[in-house]
Amino acid sequence: AGIINFCANNYLGLSSHPEVIRAAVEALEKFGAGLSSVRFICGTQSIHKDLEEKIARFHQREDAILYASCFDANAGIFEALLTPEDAVLSDELNHASIIDGIRLCKANKYRYKHMDMQDLEAKLKEAQKHRLRLVATDGAFSMDGDIAPLREICQLAQKYDALVFIDECHATGFLGPNGRGTDELLGVMDKVTIINSTLGKALGGAAGGYTTGPKPLIDLLRQRSRPYLFSNSLPPAVVGCASKALDLLMESNAIAQSMAAKTQRFRSKMTAAGFTISGKDHPICPVMLGDARLASVMAEDMLKRGIYVIGFSYPVVPKGKARIRVQISAVHSDEDIDRCVDAFTEVGRKHGALP
Repeated sequence: AGIINFCANNYLGLSSHPEVIRAAVEALEKFGAGLSSVRFICGTQSIHKDLEEKIARFHQREDAILYASCFDANAGIFEALLTPEDAVLSDELNHASIIDGIRLCKANKYRYKHMDMQDLEAKLKEAQKHRLRLVATDGAFSMDGDIAPLREICQLAQKYDALVFIDECHATGFLGPNGRGTDELLGVMDKVTIINSTLGKALGGAAGGYTTGPKPLIDLLRQRSRPYLFSNSLPPAVVGCASKALDLLMESNAIAQSMAAKTQRFRSKMTAAGFTISGKDHPICPVMLGDARLASVMAEDMLKRGIYVIGFSYPVVPKGKARIRVQISAVHSDEDIDRCVDAFTEVGRKHGALP
């Protein structure tokens, strides 16, 4: 029956969608393989401006700026925005790209315990002496599949006069009623100031990232963000497929909505089988095993049964928290999901992960 991929970030199945592929081919034929330039020289074509406008409209923000990746977007924002007079408050389990981006800036750095609002409030009180305060968090955390408590974060930000930044790489396209992300899911779209996200996961799966938010911020980034200024413009084919992916999402929320039932099916069946699944209601479904070797050998045996998954262990995740991270996609059928659960159950019993 072949091998089924259960570890891709292709949440909506759009990387193989015929309309997305066709749009990439059309852009390739019309604009060429690449622009051979950074944006501010001769690397800006109509398709780049159109995509930035479309991203801003999708997120209901004023403007957007494209990067080669969301790693670059995270590397480019903190240094450009924050000064030594400012403060940034970061969740301790934020993605490596956020951590690296914060390291590049000269702001005062605070790290609060993972999704701990009491600790965040204590850090915000301590940071009141600084000119500007920015709370930075993943919207959905990629290793555990848990979702940041944005309502509470935004309430604290309002109370202590801070801005809110979220990385939506594992949320854009499929969380929320229309797939706009965790801020839509939790009803705080008007309270989150800055969103960074990717075109390389749900939105076509090729490459690219962006920042969207207030127009003055985007104008600032175009002048001062080093990854934007000194990296080649996104290739036309990448722009074409991402633009079509956004068209499909804004035309209908059917693809985004299909994720909820598939995710629930996998999580409920795996829990019933006796596994511990981290996170809640997210297509990232970490099967918690604890032991690094167990995660590795189980993943190898899963592949023999036609299920492609990968074991994660230290230093990617903390010691003692090894897991196999399963990722559900809209293109998985119910039969695919059931086959995956059956394979996990068989392999889990074989290696003593289940009684």
